[in-house]
Amino acid sequence: MTITRLTAACRLPAALLMGLALLTSCAVSPQRASAPGNTYVKAAWTALPAVSDADLQAGFAAWRSSCPRLKTDTTWASTCTAAATVDTTPAAIRQFLQERLDVYALRAAGNRADGLITGYYEPIYPGSLTRTAQATVPVYGVPGDMVSVQLDSLYPELKGKRLRGRVDGRVLKPYDDAATIAAQGVKAPVLAWLTHPMDLQFLQIQGSGRIVLADGRHLRIAYADQNGHPYRPIGRWLVEQGELKKDDVTMDAIRAWAIAHPARVPELLASNPSYVFFTKGPDRDEGPRGSLNVPLTAGYSVAVDRNVVPLGSLLWLSTTRPDGTAVVRPVAAQDTGGAIAGEVRADLFWGTGDAAGKLAGDMKQKGFIWMLWPKGAALPKAP
Repeated sequence: MTITRLTAACRLPAALLMGLALLTSCAVSPQRASAPGNTYVKAAWTALPAVSDADLQAGFAAWRSSCPRLKTDTTWASTCTAAATVDTTPAAIRQFLQERLDVYALRAAGNRADGLITGYYEPIYPGSLTRTAQATVPVYGVPGDMVSVQLDSLYPELKGKRLRGRVDGRVLKPYDDAATIAAQGVKAPVLAWLTHPMDLQFLQIQGSGRIVLADGRHLRIAYADQNGHPYRPIGRWLVEQGELKKDDVTMDAIRAWAIAHPARVPELLASNPSYVFFTKGPDRDEGPRGSLNVPLTAGYSVAVDRNVVPLGSLLWLSTTRPDGTAVVRPVAAQDTGGAIAGEVRADLFWGTGDAAGKLAGDMKQKGFIWMLWPKGAALPKAP
């Protein structure tokens, strides 16, 4: 289900965290229990569940759209070059994949093969470019006083990790949490105004969306940055408060609770200190862009834990829709999420609008994942 997803959260080694505790409020990911070498288990092509020709073609096309971003990736560059000339017939795709790629089943702790597959989508909410009597909830761009520090300039092993904060004198302090920003505002441009605070919360969880204006135009909003505080699912807070049962937590259930308890909405939202800032997205008619900076393909792009599956990888997914219908297809790892952590873990992008949102919001399925990896290439370092 999508409410567990958020744009990439900060993960730091415990030793380094001790020295940085006063500078950041980054969340620490749980330690993984699987031993190195057990995450990727070599498998035969015959071990993969069968897929339809249509799913094979769509999944391959989604993965091939990643190739412009993989030109300098030594793992994928030659495979992408060869893929550019592959005929789009199912037979040609199957031949190419089997000639170029090996199959590895992903395994979690205890050699567990199954994991959690959730969903996310691009929401559409009503709003305005100016504040009105109905549209009073600001969608902020990146604050001018927020400092972002790339840690890998000093610690190469922390590639992609950042500290975010505000300079106070000569000290870098944690940036404001969500409750403070909601109550006091922030020194940042306002890109648009929404009509309900839950719309903003779900927009932040999804990481992108569209705002439909009074004249029918759509303003696309995309993830730009985050305040550095850890993401805490608001659904978990409702469970802890005894307001919802764990198995009943969906986006619809959370929104229904918020509508029934308007006075407690600030308390609900304050339970998640993370706050996402946005930028205006492209006007082109394409899917939102994920962490790989390519348009996502509905039904065939997934968010993954990049510590396990490098962005740009081709995966073979076997899971079900919430109604039990089988979903078996190749998918492209083109996005990440702060709550998408684990070896057998993926968040499937379902598209744009209410129908996609309903599907994504209800999805909390068991699934299996195989990674298709270039022959002869070194495997990722097991987490």
